[in-house]
Amino acid sequence: NYPPVNPMWHYLLGVVFIILFFFACTGNGLVMYLIIKNKNLRTPANLLVFNLAFSDFAMEITQYPPYIYNCFKGGVWMFSAFFCEVYACLGAIFGLCSLWTLAFISFDRYNVIVNGVTSAPLTNGKAFAFLFFCWAYAIGWSIPPFFGWGAYIPEGILDSCSFDYLSRDANRRSYGLCIFAFDYVIPLLIIVLAYVFIVKAIFAHEKAMREQAKKMNVTNLRSNADSNAQSAEVRIAKVAMTNVALWLICWTPYAAVTLQGLAFNQSGITPLVSMLPALLAKSAAVYNPMIYAINHPKFRLAIQKTVPWFCI
Repeated sequence: NYPPVNPMWHYLLGVVFIILFFFACTGNGLVMYLIIKNKNLRTPANLLVFNLAFSDFAMEITQYPPYIYNCFKGGVWMFSAFFCEVYACLGAIFGLCSLWTLAFISFDRYNVIVNGVTSAPLTNGKAFAFLFFCWAYAIGWSIPPFFGWGAYIPEGILDSCSFDYLSRDANRRSYGLCIFAFDYVIPLLIIVLAYVFIVKAIFAHEKAMREQAKKMNVTNLRSNADSNAQSAEVRIAKVAMTNVALWLICWTPYAAVTLQGLAFNQSGITPLVSMLPALLAKSAAVYNPMIYAINHPKFRLAIQKTVPWFCI
């Protein structure tokens, strides 16, 4: 229903993805390298961080080069129809795995900060169980189009492929709506609720400390060490909340466009309107390692020790 877009868009998006590819590979590669090289970073919680970096890294390697190639070779899908399906399936697997890994990271932060010493600590066994769920769940939701439920097709300005959220037959619509519910809404609820309870717990703890100090006629109940520990705890919560906020910015526009295509008026979904949210979604692989590698104190120390030339 639409004429080809101005070729400028293909070249512009190709350049943008080259930049994203560089930063995503550097960031995720650095996080994985630091965890492998530093024994003190190989904790159960950081297994989740490693999995997030690995999933994002795999997304970049499988998604960015074909997209960039198509952008500079004519602005259409240059490969076979089967490779289009494989490309979209791999993007779905790694994208969904990253989403659910973030959900489990949020749950772990909730468990540590809200439940504190009364919580059951995250063990290696639990962490591996979480990772198994992430990969099995992502693969389970990504392969149905190969067996007749849903479909993978070229999307947007035809440089890439994704699942079909424009067809209105019951088969493809039901698959798309299930993906939206089980792989966007549910992880979103887990993440939002986890951080709502984290923020409430931090505020309640601060209020209790102030009231106790007032009763004892002192300005602060904490020693310097306790104050630093609390500050670190709050920093961890802020880092994770920032990560989730960026995830929402990256994935919500794409989810909104797909839901509109599946259930509402499609007239506003032009090739560019569908392509730009997809760009935001794929750029999520860039931001996660930046947050963990630059803002987390232990990772900053590991960078100083392992790669001092990195100027951290």
